Amino acid sequence: MSFSKAAPLAALTRGVDRVTGSSLGRYQTAVIRIGLSFTWLCFLLREWPNRHELYGPDGPWSWEMARRLIADNHAFTVLMWSDSAFWFECVYAGAVVSSALLMLGWRTRTMSVLSMIGVLSLQNRSVFLGDGGDNVIHLMALYTVLTRCGLVWSLDARRARRRGQDPAAGPDLTGIVLWALCGLALIAAQIFGGTGLSWTTDGPLPGLGWATALWGLWLAHGVWWAVCRYAPGEPRTVLDAFAHLAHNAALLVIMVEVCLIYATAGWYKIQGSRWQDGTALYYPLHLDYFSPWPELSHALAGNGLLVLLLSYGTVAVQVAFPFTLLNRRVKNVLLALMMAEHMGIAVTLGLPFFSLAMIVADAVFLPTGFLRRLGALTGRARDRLLPARRKALPPQREGETASRTLVG
Repeated sequence: MSFSKAAPLAALTRGVDRVTGSSLGRYQTAVIRIGLSFTWLCFLLREWPNRHELYGPDGPWSWEMARRLIADNHAFTVLMWSDSAFWFECVYAGAVVSSALLMLGWRTRTMSVLSMIGVLSLQNRSVFLGDGGDNVIHLMALYTVLTRCGLVWSLDARRARRRGQDPAAGPDLTGIVLWALCGLALIAAQIFGGTGLSWTTDGPLPGLGWATALWGLWLAHGVWWAVCRYAPGEPRTVLDAFAHLAHNAALLVIMVEVCLIYATAGWYKIQGSRWQDGTALYYPLHLDYFSPWPELSHALAGNGLLVLLLSYGTVAVQVAFPFTLLNRRVKNVLLALMMAEHMGIAVTLGLPFFSLAMIVADAVFLPTGFLRRLGALTGRARDRLLPARRKALPPQREGETASRTLVG
């Protein structure tokens, strides 16, 4: 009897030790960081010639109309702080730069926050332009802030490795300057930003305004640096435990979010008559807007059996995916099928950014061993292309679990 009571308690203790003692899914969160930043960056660069019509002063959704909507739904966007063209250009350029630096993994803690601000500011400025892929980027940008997504495959990881091998390394002056500049920017925003809007009272959580949230992140970064620099003992251990817990909680939310996306999409499709009779994919294949390759679309739509199989297969895969997480092999097979489905959507329906965002979100379920092998293969390919850079890099320590970095 005592053994039966002790076993669950021991399992609970091991579980608590694991979620507070290590950051799980380091490679998966790195893929989320790289993939979503790359997707958002490509979208911003592609739409650079059209940025004024999409999110700027020349768009059909005017600044005044956006201000009225945001005053009602309390969404966050720094573009409402001013209607000047110069401010818009600064925000758009900042979104491009922050997404590129986050993809490379340079100062990921800061860049994840700045990238999130860029995503929210542009998407909430013109809410009628987005699709499902934009919604995924919107949500993941929020969750990524709480993850330790720069532990592997990042410039931060390379810098940490170099500093660890240099006992005489001094304080991180770049980080201090960046932190101070962010504080000055927050002070300026507190004084001049948000005229007529409630960004100081409305925020990501009830009762937590965006100003409070951003100041809290800024202070947390400062406390983290100070503790790492001057109190590396027990205070550092406590902060590490909280960081691990926040990372693992955010990773769990990301995984649950992906499951909810597929489950709700699948069950809503089941209720549609076109999906029930297997003809749902026939209609979008005949729309000019979703036909970048008309000959290919018409050829697919002309095969009734293929349309039937694809329609039923899409519903079956989406509904079944959350349940396949109970079996690793089945999950991996279904994951490959879903990624192939999104690649097909990108080609046949002309939705590359939606498909890429969903593939990246699916990647959170990829096995760690596969991602490590992928990172090792990419590192070897990079070393062949850049042999001089390979000699310049410091050797990795024996037993280090992180593979060679993909970037930087």
